[in-house]
Amino acid sequence: MGIVIPLEEREKQKPAGLESLLELIRPDLERTNQLIIQRMGSDVTTIPEVANHLISAGGKRLRPMLVLATAGMCGYEGDGQIKFAAGIEFMHTATLLHDDVVDESDMRRGKIAARMLWGNETCVLVGDFLLGHAFKMMVEPGVMPCLTVVSNAAAVIAEGEIMQLNAAKDTQTTEDAYMGVIRRKTAELFAAAAEVGVMLAGRPRADEAAARSYGMNLGIAFQLIDDALDYGGSSAKLGKNVGDDFREGKITLPVVLAFRRGNEKEREFWRRTLERGEIADNDVETACGLLKKHKALDDTIERAAHYGAIARDAMEIFPASPWKSALLEVVDFCIERVY
Repeated sequence: MGIVIPLEEREKQKPAGLESLLELIRPDLERTNQLIIQRMGSDVTTIPEVANHLISAGGKRLRPMLVLATAGMCGYEGDGQIKFAAGIEFMHTATLLHDDVVDESDMRRGKIAARMLWGNETCVLVGDFLLGHAFKMMVEPGVMPCLTVVSNAAAVIAEGEIMQLNAAKDTQTTEDAYMGVIRRKTAELFAAAAEVGVMLAGRPRADEAAARSYGMNLGIAFQLIDDALDYGGSSAKLGKNVGDDFREGKITLPVVLAFRRGNEKEREFWRRTLERGEIADNDVETACGLLKKHKALDDTIERAAHYGAIARDAMEIFPASPWKSALLEVVDFCIERVY
């Protein structure tokens, strides 16, 4: 069982919520959820069982929310945003199913991982089913430029998965290399979601690029906060056990920083636990202590705040509106989860 360590003392503030955005997109989000339920149906009963196990587990729906919000901000009046939002959620769910198999994870979103109930082979195939239906939905609006963006995202995400697999248990991973992984694996789908909403509305290329920058940097900030929470958060926030990244041998930014800043004895600790997988009973506590000693968690959070600031700046091209304000609050929400 993991240990929770306190992050450096900070002014306690109530985390920013998603209430403003949810209020704006509520009708479209309800339609998106209905479409998700409808399209994950299948005569092969195992498919909806596995898909529903994960989709109904309380995910934030951030990626489809970005599609709906950017489309609304730009005055889009069609219904293509519903199918792209649902399709992007299917893509995200598929990557989670595949991730849990690759990472041999036991929990996901506070529940037993699907692979523990149905097996690895079934989860991989259900992920493939969801990907197929995602693109089937996103073809239907007939907006090829949007489909091009999402198709490219799918390929980039796969590259990120392979890069992460190659870097797994490699304590020589650099910060630049790690950032390259999360740009592809996590942030790319955020970027595509935000960009597609603007594209549907037929806005100028500068607006599309700004929305993409917002989504990309938001996604990076989101992942960096997840990295910090794995060592300094709570199981309730994470939807998994604290320290799971450590037990799975994942090299995340806090580890990269602590490894570089540590002495040879400390580096040998990381090699033993992460590279060779020789983890003793108190090693999670030791890892947390080293991260605290070298301010690796604080610096990870500061980097997340930096990318959050870039995301906010990207939004400046858009005129003031409740939609824009709500999207800026999403940045605060993603970063302030750690407090």
